[in-house]
Formats: sequence, structure tokens, C-alpha cells
Amino acid sequence: MDRTAQLVARPAQHAVAYDPGTPPGPPHLGAPRTGPASRRAAQVLADNWTGSSTVPSPGLYPHQWSWDSAFVAIGLRHVSPRRAQTELETLLDAQWGDGRVPHIVFNPSVPLDAYFPSPDFWRSSTAGRAAGAPRTVQTSGIVQPPVHALAAWLVHRADPGLSRARGFLGRMYPRLAAWHRYLLHRRDLGGGGLVSVVHPWEQGMDNAPSWDAPLSRVTPAPARSFRRADLDHGAPEDRPTDLDYGRYVRLAAEYRDGGYRDGGTGPGGGEFAVEDPSFNALLIASEHALAHIAHELGATGTARHARAERLTAALVERLWDPAEEMFFCRDLHDRHGSGDRHGPRGPAGALVPERGVSGLVPLLLPGLPREVAAGLVRTLRGPHFGLGTATLLVPSYDLRGEAFDPHRYWRGPAWFNTSWLLERGLRAHGARADADALRRAVVDVAAGSDFAEYVDPFTGEACGATGFSWTAALTLDLLHDDGTTPDEPPDEPPGMTSGTAGTASTTGTAGTTAPGTTSGTGGTTGPDSAAGADATAIEGGDRG
Repeated sequence: MDRTAQLVARPAQHAVAYDPGTPPGPPHLGAPRTGPASRRAAQVLADNWTGSSTVPSPGLYPHQWSWDSAFVAIGLRHVSPRRAQTELETLLDAQWGDGRVPHIVFNPSVPLDAYFPSPDFWRSSTAGRAAGAPRTVQTSGIVQPPVHALAAWLVHRADPGLSRARGFLGRMYPRLAAWHRYLLHRRDLGGGGLVSVVHPWEQGMDNAPSWDAPLSRVTPAPARSFRRADLDHGAPEDRPTDLDYGRYVRLAAEYRDGGYRDGGTGPGGGEFAVEDPSFNALLIASEHALAHIAHELGATGTARHARAERLTAALVERLWDPAEEMFFCRDLHDRHGSGDRHGPRGPAGALVPERGVSGLVPLLLPGLPREVAAGLVRTLRGPHFGLGTATLLVPSYDLRGEAFDPHRYWRGPAWFNTSWLLERGLRAHGARADADALRRAVVDVAAGSDFAEYVDPFTGEACGATGFSWTAALTLDLLHDDGTTPDEPPDEPPGMTSGTAGTASTTGTAGTTAPGTTSGTGGTTGPDSAAGADATAIEGGDRG
């Protein structure tokens, strides 16, 4: 029996594995972890709140980012389900007519030179007019990983009463369905059923070594044609090189100048088209979540579960390498790669022989074949990623790879969102001891690094921005008491640098928004006053 038939023959597994051990509803909200780390995490989210959304970092990333907001909502649901709903609603208000959810929604009050590429580069309302770009808000024209339906479902589960009263899922469902339809119909550029990204920024792991070969065919934009605002906030040795950045700019400009059309001529259209395992795994997880949303709204969700299973089969068939025991990216424009070691060479490209954390993220999917899940766990523990032995958190790239750098953006450092996804995956597949150890490490390293953007995978040293929103949000999620959560780290872990995230002076607890608690943008008021300092910080942010 081939791998696809073996997968389809397995009993369907449709459980939500991303919220282990936590029943939905207010009783769940009433059992938070109490401690300084949760208070500081909640304060980070309050500090980064704009009144309608959460910026990843006020200095480095001063706008709303797509997958950041999904992860932020997953953590926010423990302290303010109302604000978590608003986070997703604000993002989807900027959805394009063709269904795409842009990777950046620009804040018009932020100066143009604060971030590049800025709205005047993307020209969404003019260059994207044929694709249905909104006229009342400026956005980018590319996308990011589709975590949004998963986030919406988890936010609903945090307080179903509030969600139903506001019609949250009823309003979200058609938008999320259109988003998935865009990806499945417009981005199957390889013809094998999987979604392709047309720019490294779309996948979220911007300058991972997996992009080096596909990007090598792209002529970079001249350095004098753009100014990198990111170097105002980060060390050049920690950021993408000028050569890579010039290629990013060239790709984005050509996509814009083509009216943000997908497909074009040739098998992938444009110069860059890659099937990525993480992007597709997150789509599958969200497709399962969308099926649960449909069921909540009175439909069966059967068709969506079936689609997710077909996508899982395609993911295994096209991107899994059984010899290496991990998934690899497929470069649709590579006509010369060897198919002997890195998978079948079809008419649409070849696998890229770089081990990145993206190739481990499909562990998140509970419906993987058992031998695939077991292989991913072995790879996580093995010498290339060293989880539990050499590294504190999961590195973003192969420890033995030629391009490994423990500090350079996505070429080795550990990121908190990928470790959160892998903690969920380990738990889903029964590796509870590994999941517990990774959870404890994420909480300790996040608090000890002042909620850094990313960290050295060996030492936990902070890199990039501190007070980073998704780090704080996912720490809150892991700290939430589901009976398996470790004790919180001390208030000032060794090496902790106190900043705005550590300034909360009250004694409340994270995650204490309870039924009837006042919500600053429209919740109801009741007698339960247990919200405490963390929820107060969040709800106070709702007032702008």
C-alpha cells in the first residue's frame, strides 16, 4: 500500500489537538496560572495594543501583521476573549475581494519611513484594484501562513457565550472560507494540490536557507533603490543580508507591477514558487478548524474534514522524505535537482535539500501516518535539531547545516511560535514528556529574554526586538492551567533585563477574564471581579 492509500485508510481524527486538556467556556477561563511571567506577558500585549489590533513590536514592526495577529489572538483569549475577537476582525476587515488576507495592514498614523516596504511601495489600492484590494485601508499585496481559522476557533472556545452573542463565528466563517478558497484555487501552482508561496515573506520564515536556491535565480534590486528601516532596530549581522533583501524587493515589485496576479506564464508564474510544508500544514490545521466552525454554525463540516485529509495526503506524497525523516520544500522552478535522495522529480520541480524547522511543523497534524509522526519526533531529538540535548528550544535550521548561524534571522535562532506549534504536535502524538519539557523551556526562555522576538537556541540569549507580541501571547497560552503546565519561572530570571514588559506592579493573575467581566470594547458587566491586573491591562488597552 502506498503512503497516500495508507493515510486515507486510517480512521479520521478530527479532534482539536491544539488546545489539549482544556474544556471550552467560562470554567476554563476561571482556572488561570498565577504568576509574574503571566503578568509581564499580559503587559506586553497591553503595551503593543493600538486600539484595534496588536503590533508585533512598536519600533521594528509598527503595523498589523497577519500571522502575528492569529498567534496574538490565541494568547489573548485567556485574558480578553473580546479583544482576541477584535484582533481577528480588524485583520479580516482588510481582506481583498479575491479572498487573500494581506500580510500587513498599515496604520496610517505611522510615518512612511518607519517601515520598508511602506504603503507607497505596495500601492495596494491601485496596483491591487483588479484583485479587489480595499480602498479605505492600505495593505501589502502578499500573504502569510493561514493560521486564522484555527485562531478563530480557539478564541470561540475560550468564551462561547460571548462569541455567540456577538455572532463572531457567523461573521468570520465566510471570510475565512474565501481566504482558504483563494489559496486552494489560485495558489496550486504546481498542480499537485498544495499551496505555493510566491515570496519568502509569505511563508513567514523570511531568509531561511531553504530559500537560497530558489532566490538565486532572482536579480536583486539595486541597493540604492530602497532603504532598509529594519537596520535601525537590529544588528546587521542578525538580519538578512543586503543581497537577499534586494531579491525580496525585486520579487515584490514584479508581483505588484503584474497587478498581484497569480499564475502567469509557466508552471509557477514569476521567478519564485515554492511548496512549503509549514504553510500547507497550517492550512490543513485551519481547514479542520473551519470544519468545527461550520459544525458550530449548523453544518456538518464533513467536506472540509475530507479536504484536510486530501491535503495531508498530498503533503506526505509531495514533500515527505522517508530517508531523512522530515518534510522539505519543493522548488517548482528547479528542473535540475536530483530525485534520488530528496524525493520524486515530477514535472513541477524538485525538493530543496535544506533541513529547516518548517519541515517539522506538520507534526501539528493529528492525522499524519504514524510512521511519519514518529520520524519527525526522532528528527527533533536527533543531531540536526538537538531538542532535549543540545538546544533549549527548536532551532530554525539544521545545527549541522553549512548556513547555520545561531543569531541570524531564521538561519538558526529559535522562535517561540514554531516551538509552540511543535509543543502542540508532540502532545498530539503522545510524546508527552517531550512536550512538557519544551513547554517548560518556552516559558522559562520567554520570561528570561524579556519576551524576545527570537533567541540563541543554545543559550536563550535574546535577539531582535524584546517585548514581542506573539512571544508574550503564546507564553500566556502555555501558562494557562490545563493540569500539565509547569510552575512559572521566578519574577526576575537570571539574565533578565527589565523593560516595559516587567513594569506591572499589581497582583492580579493572567487569564482571569471571567463570564460577566467588563470588556473595554463591548463586553458585558457582571459581579465577578476576579479579572486582576493582567486582564485590567488588556481591557484598559481597549480604551485606546
